[in-house]
Amino acid sequence: MPRVNRQFTLASRPVGLPKESDFKLIETPVADPGENEFVAKTLYLSVDPYMRGRMNDAESYAPAVQLGDVMVGGAVAEVMESRNSRFKAGDIVEGFIGWQEYITSDGAGYRKVDPSIAPVSTALGVLGMPGLTAYFGLLDICNPKAGETVVVSGAAGAVGSLVGQIARIKGCRVVGIAGSDDKIDWLVNELGFNAAFNYKTVKDYVAKLAELCPTGIDVYFDNVGGPITDAVFRLINTRARISICGQISQYNLDKPEMGPRLLSMLLIRQARAEGFLVFQFADRYEEGIRQMAVWIKEGRLKYRESIIEGFENTPRAFIGMLQGENTGKQLIKVL
Repeated sequence: MPRVNRQFTLASRPVGLPKESDFKLIETPVADPGENEFVAKTLYLSVDPYMRGRMNDAESYAPAVQLGDVMVGGAVAEVMESRNSRFKAGDIVEGFIGWQEYITSDGAGYRKVDPSIAPVSTALGVLGMPGLTAYFGLLDICNPKAGETVVVSGAAGAVGSLVGQIARIKGCRVVGIAGSDDKIDWLVNELGFNAAFNYKTVKDYVAKLAELCPTGIDVYFDNVGGPITDAVFRLINTRARISICGQISQYNLDKPEMGPRLLSMLLIRQARAEGFLVFQFADRYEEGIRQMAVWIKEGRLKYRESIIEGFENTPRAFIGMLQGENTGKQLIKVL
């Protein structure tokens, strides 16, 4: 029987928080592999905050997903049939497969995943793009030093939870910000953050940060933007470094949020804020994955995966992730 490929395409551009109706589930035939091609079946799909920006028809660092196109995204898949000498049946590959169950490819842009190092799902998390984002975004952009205070927003997410642990490995004092008491408990009692607070129950962010960071803030890893970042800016130390990784609090706004103009704090404190994309470190991915794998083996780096089963639940998982329902990396296990 011919294989059938289920795909989620972009049906409409969302206004505010995406809805399940913004996506359309379609079925297409799976193309047989041509010369130098393989067919792979998706095992795990990743949903990430950056995908929200790709749904907008606006200028960004990557092209927008066009209406009717398959939603973009990373996935791990198993090669089922191959006419490519570099990939054989049974190999596990990772790449930007998108929201679909099968891919026919010549292998460009795909990497093999070694199942002996860690579960293959980690190729989308701690040993994939989120892990590399945390590794390079903290170490290269911020250069944290032992004894410094590091604040991480979105600290219970796929990236933030790793940033805080890497900072602890480097001898820093780490303060996390997350959106539930359970997440705060996980950060402090399992991941080793020195302190953390629930931004949904704390009213005065500046006062709370001042309490938890009595010597000020040397490094800030920003995943959220908005009022939390405004509060951090008021407490940065001289020559502080700020890594701008994401602005998830702003992604679903109908109109820009009003806020204070705090760039003068960079001038006053002789500090630096720098945005980055993990792709700028592409030639060093092997370095990052190798080091993260060592830390996992040593027990110095922990990770958590929130897994929803069923390809048909991908939009729901994505929307829930944007609302902070996940702890750690959000994945869909394709059955």
